Amino acid sequence: MTIRHSSSANLMPKVFAGLASVLLVTSTLAMAQLPAQVGSAPLPSLAPIIKRTSPAVVGISVKGAQQQQVNPLMQDPFFRRFFDFPEQQQERQFQASGSGVIIDAQQGYILTNAHVVDNAKEITVTLLDNRELKATVKGTDRQSDIAVLQVKGTNLTEIGIADSSKVQVGDFVIAIGNPFGLEHTVTSGIISALGRATGMSQDSFEDLIQTDAPINPGNSGGALIDLNGQLVGINSSIFSGNGGNIGIGFAVPSNMAKAVMDQLVKYGKVQRGLLGVSITNLTADIAASQGTTETQGAFVSEVSENSAAEKAGIKAGDIITGINGKPVKTSSALRAAIGVLRVGEKVEVSLVREGKPRKVTATIAEGADSTVAADTGNNGNKSNGTHQGLRGAELSNNTGGGVLVSSVTEGSNAAQNGLQRNDVITAVGRTRVNSIKELQDATKNLNAFTLMIQRGNRTLFAVIR
Repeated sequence: MTIRHSSSANLMPKVFAGLASVLLVTSTLAMAQLPAQVGSAPLPSLAPIIKRTSPAVVGISVKGAQQQQVNPLMQDPFFRRFFDFPEQQQERQFQASGSGVIIDAQQGYILTNAHVVDNAKEITVTLLDNRELKATVKGTDRQSDIAVLQVKGTNLTEIGIADSSKVQVGDFVIAIGNPFGLEHTVTSGIISALGRATGMSQDSFEDLIQTDAPINPGNSGGALIDLNGQLVGINSSIFSGNGGNIGIGFAVPSNMAKAVMDQLVKYGKVQRGLLGVSITNLTADIAASQGTTETQGAFVSEVSENSAAEKAGIKAGDIITGINGKPVKTSSALRAAIGVLRVGEKVEVSLVREGKPRKVTATIAEGADSTVAADTGNNGNKSNGTHQGLRGAELSNNTGGGVLVSSVTEGSNAAQNGLQRNDVITAVGRTRVNSIKELQDATKNLNAFTLMIQRGNRTLFAVIR
């Protein structure tokens, strides 16, 4: 299975069968004042929402050029061994299509995906009434896959933006886009999951909404809306083995898209924020190792010197659970939340330290936040008599207390888990260790745990699996 960017959204009307389904949908839509009156019997229908929001969804046609090698033999390692081919490039013309959403009718701002307009030389926007407008790129941000276009036109319709932090798994959603060039196709479904990261790029900032509303190539940049007719996400990609819909689609949350848009409009680029922490997801094993009952959050394994986090009082071993009053469930969610904040902006960080909740205020610095997650697996390292996650580390009892890491084999489990030469292991979770035997006893039968490490003048945590 692969993750593919969608270029259209295929919408096929859903038939509500069965009395239970009709009652459920009727009651849900009634709250949103959706039922249409047919004769004397009200029937559930999404038509009022579609009629109101469709004018804000546009088709995007792109013409551009990409550089490519013209000598196919340059790709063949066999021929390259014997011949020195000159570097030859030529420009290949291409056409592509996608979707977009009008966010500001007065200014003509349109949200779409960055990959939709990548390498574009000419962009044409088609409205619901078949008007065609030339668009310019106001700014793009590849790390969030968001771009802002601008058009000049009258009688444009914009869509309202919902608070995507309030959406829940199971909420009904509607996708509107242009799958396979089929303009203004509508599909419906539910929110299947939140906080997804596809892992397509280590540099990406992903905290995606997953939906089973059918999404197909051509839907990229289209709208994912709720039953109030407000935007909750920008459709971005699909999970598929053949390029078609299998019920797993992803959308950039509206809160992230709006934050990125604000910066693109004001600065022409995103001034990526930095908190200055290395983080990983809080798992049950890590929570148990830290003696906490928390089940969600981002575990802080290290705090950079002189960083915004250090100045705010954040410490290694803390569990970050919220940003500006909004919950943080995963490390990717924290990375995404910090990554769209402006440099110099103050942010309230909710965290748990030694089982007690705290709040600190940090001032975002310029840079790019990082996520550190230890790799797993046994690479055939020679055992040092301890947990397999420590294999490849030469350990000795430290005269000043703790366990000294004398050396670390390159590529070993210990190296992959972040251990370095001259580290001093002082605790497993919250259990102090002063010898190799105590370290072995403390890690016995554990699948994963944290190590408190003294590295020079810094204290940090390594996640061992």
